[in-house]
Amino acid sequence: IASFIGAVVSQLLGGDSLSLNLRAYPTSFDAQEIPFYILLGVLAGLLGALFTKGIIASLQFNRRSLKLALPARMALAGIICGSVIAFLPDNFRNNTGLREFLLTGEASGMMSLIAFVAHFFLTIISAASGAPGGLFSPALVLGSALGHMVGIVQADFLGVGLPVTYALAGMGAFFCAVSRAPITAVVIVFEITADFKLVLPLMICSVVAYLVAEKVDNGSLYDRLLEFNGIQLTQAKAASNTLSDLHADDVMQRRVETLSSMLTFDEVMQAFSRSHHRGFPVVEDGKLVGIVSQTDLANASERNLSGNSLLKEFMTVGPIAVKAKDTLSEVLYRLNNYNISRLPVIEGRRLVGIITRSDIIRVESDRLSGETSQGPHPEPSYVVYQTRAPQVGNGRLLVPLSNPQTAPALLRLAAAIARDRNYELECLQIILVPRNSSPSESAVRTTKSRRLLQQAERIVRNWNLPVHTQIRVAHDVPNAILETIRERHIDLILMGWQGELSTKERIFGDVVDTVIRQAGCEVVLVKWSEKLLATRKKNEFSPTFSGRKYASVEWELNPEGVDGADNPALAKSSSSATPETELSPPNSDIPGPELGLHTLMGLHRWLVPIRGSYKQAAALRLLPALVAASAVPEIKLCQVHQPSVAEPDRGELKQAAEFIKRRISCSIIATSVCAKSVSDALIDLAQNDQCDAIVLGASREGLLKQVIQGNIPEAVARGCDCTVILVRSAH
Repeated sequence: IASFIGAVVSQLLGGDSLSLNLRAYPTSFDAQEIPFYILLGVLAGLLGALFTKGIIASLQFNRRSLKLALPARMALAGIICGSVIAFLPDNFRNNTGLREFLLTGEASGMMSLIAFVAHFFLTIISAASGAPGGLFSPALVLGSALGHMVGIVQADFLGVGLPVTYALAGMGAFFCAVSRAPITAVVIVFEITADFKLVLPLMICSVVAYLVAEKVDNGSLYDRLLEFNGIQLTQAKAASNTLSDLHADDVMQRRVETLSSMLTFDEVMQAFSRSHHRGFPVVEDGKLVGIVSQTDLANASERNLSGNSLLKEFMTVGPIAVKAKDTLSEVLYRLNNYNISRLPVIEGRRLVGIITRSDIIRVESDRLSGETSQGPHPEPSYVVYQTRAPQVGNGRLLVPLSNPQTAPALLRLAAAIARDRNYELECLQIILVPRNSSPSESAVRTTKSRRLLQQAERIVRNWNLPVHTQIRVAHDVPNAILETIRERHIDLILMGWQGELSTKERIFGDVVDTVIRQAGCEVVLVKWSEKLLATRKKNEFSPTFSGRKYASVEWELNPEGVDGADNPALAKSSSSATPETELSPPNSDIPGPELGLHTLMGLHRWLVPIRGSYKQAAALRLLPALVAASAVPEIKLCQVHQPSVAEPDRGELKQAAEFIKRRISCSIIATSVCAKSVSDALIDLAQNDQCDAIVLGASREGLLKQVIQGNIPEAVARGCDCTVILVRSAH
């Protein structure tokens, strides 16, 4: 390329003044000749590959069969070649002279054929002797003879081009078929002629010859000769790169949940709510026709599609996909380029798997840590340590422990629920190991985990509750939790939640999303207030509005259940209550049973939003257990309605208040709030009334709607500093 550009620039700047003593050859080129140049390239590729095979075969024959010494082999080759050339014209006794004779255009078709056949076989015989000799010049003669014959045929059919042009192009094509160096072939022949009209025919013939020769026999003649002599030219292998070494079928998940394009919108919503996946490939007869994600559902919701709308109306048609043999570099490029989190893997149009960004991250992480991945599917977890208590409860409550700072508060809340429901407590610690190590065979240190579980046993047993503990070794956390739920017949799981992980595809994070969607038991998530976990108490909330405007109507139930709105003398402001003083037993860091659990945790004022039927609200059913240990709990029930609703129905709100009052003897305030945003209204209420905790209810279907319409729990947890508790009922 540099030589060609240099020659062009030189000529443009008047380079013809430099006398190179180049011989001018009559050349021409017309677009009609392109098919004949392609034919010449094909013939050169086929015959060039055959020429290479012939030389290697003759060398092997001499080595295995004749077994003659080098002088004898050279003498034999000389006798054969000399005898044949003796009967040929004088031009055959000089390769350069023969080539020039063919390039002048004076040779006939028969002369070119004889030259090609004679040089083809005599060169093979000469090279087979093992004598030092060049193959460059014979390759040029063979190419010029072949090109001259094709040029004569073209002249008979079209009568446009000159055989000399074909002879020159044939030189480059045949040499390219032998050496597998198309750019070099073009430059060499161009430098012989310095004729720019020859460049395009040379390029066409050389590239076609190269492609055809590579199809017939991989590798150049020079590489094959070195291999024959025991010399291996190998490119220095770069450092191993995970993304280039592995392919999609090495990492992909082969068991794929798919949907039919004939499902309705409501059926797709149900499929999402039953699964932890955030997207599904859509197939017809095993062939990939589309993909549907939660973003597609959100877009369909904005278009106000009916529940009977078919999936093919709102799915993503013609999704981006990868082939099973694509490298992980290609997979990651497409994930980043199209800003997606998963890619279907196909063979043809048939769906064979799916690969996610998490799969690639896991493989890269294993490689960086010196491990080799064994595939995307984790092995079952393995219990390496456990303690058992008497099985005297009506059910079991599971508490996965990971953060020592939040573990005491989480255990106290779990103890409050367990005492109210007469449950046994199950404390779980999970130790992760790389995927190339089997959990049942991995050597792990359990000292820290056992110390944390022993501390948990002391805290819980202080309230006379049966507690079981176990340590599991696993490949990932959510699967280990789900296995524990199934094996131990868990009725309720209580987990911590950061409250700051919301995207269109994730609701609460990978671990919590998986558990909250797949666990059959009741699920309670807790995002703790920062001031609650701090070593010293921070400033209280300022009882002011955050700038959002809303109107509210509230009333309070007296101990006899009379509506406080009808008896103003019984009504009082929830903000007038004085927080209790936090106490602890003398000379002990473990709370005693005589003290309220929430007195120690500082949870006194509760805000509970009501939506729909109170009978199906999991948060209301759990509320008595949550506030049972508070000395003087205060509960505010609120109902948020849109400004478009002139007079909302407060019947459910009043019934919910009566339901709670029958179970808890405390101050209950019911509030109806008009606001455009549910999360904004709850944040304002919590800040204005200095609430300690907000209890939200959810279902799997409700969680999916939150992704589509806005994640209310995440917005509330991010917007206020009180404790947020999310309750999802069992199913």
